[in-house]
Amino acid sequence: MPTDPESPAAEPLLDARDLDVLYGDFQILWGARLSARAGEIVAILGPNGAGKSTLMNTVSGLMRPRAGEVRFRGRRIDGQPAHRIVEMGLSHVLERRRLFPYLTVGQNLLLGAYNREARAHREASLGGVEALFPFLRQRWTQVAHTLSGGEQQMVAIARGLMTQPVCVMLDEPSLGLAPKLVGQVAEMIRAIRARGITVMLVEQNARLALELADRAYVLQTGRIALEGPSREILSNQEVRAAYLGL
Repeated sequence: MPTDPESPAAEPLLDARDLDVLYGDFQILWGARLSARAGEIVAILGPNGAGKSTLMNTVSGLMRPRAGEVRFRGRRIDGQPAHRIVEMGLSHVLERRRLFPYLTVGQNLLLGAYNREARAHREASLGGVEALFPFLRQRWTQVAHTLSGGEQQMVAIARGLMTQPVCVMLDEPSLGLAPKLVGQVAEMIRAIRARGITVMLVEQNARLALELADRAYVLQTGRIALEGPSREILSNQEVRAAYLGL
């Protein structure tokens, strides 16, 4: 069973502190921070260009901070290559799906289990993702780019789960989806958490994210402007209007 995220004794599974991150000569993050305990859903919110994806990319090793540190499962991981971080149990499902478009659904999924630990559990992982997304078996031989947008998003998330993660980071999972499919994504995120997997969620749909998450961080111009329990942020009209446009 996952650790109770409300328990003050629960140590962070993921802990990023004082992150300064540059893209070329342009600084994107200024002293950014976030943490997640085992079993939590944590949302990262903010307007376009606030630095949400940069924060996720820094945590997952796709970008390196100029200052600050990232710890995962008690180990410092900033400076580690992304594939090593995946092997430690941290999976990152990138914005806009990033499937291999001319490979089949099955080939995309199997590539998610490329590392040694994941390969050893590949069949069990396939069973797990097919239970979450029953359409996968029927579409196993279908080329990925011929799927609908919603189906591609589900395949991208399933591929991320094939890595055997203890924490999965989802970057804009509802982007471009019809309202009916957004509801399916929300149920899928709850189902992932029910399996004991911690979820870090970047989401432009602030209401959806706050309804799903235990806690939230709000980024503005590369700085953490607000953090706290999601229910408190969602119920505070002044905060919603000032930071989230709700």
